[in-house]
Amino acid sequence: MDLVKVGTFRTVLHGWWRVRRAATRQDAGMSTTEYAMGTIAAAAFAAVLYKVLTSGAVAKALESVIGRALDAPF
Repeated sequence: MDLVKVGTFRTVLHGWWRVRRAATRQDAGMSTTEYAMGTIAAAAFAAVLYKVLTSGAVAKALESVIGRALDAPF
């Protein structure tokens, strides 16, 4: 009787794993639309970052930090 339960459990477990493996194989990656949206988002982020880093306030702050670092006494 115990062997029947173990065999049934193994059969059910094997079937469950087979379904899980099949489900993970169906997702092949991002679609073309997702790639396009990701590319647009990355380009927009790069544009905003460029504008921030080239602004006068940030340039002065970076220049100040670099100037203090170079003038540090040893």
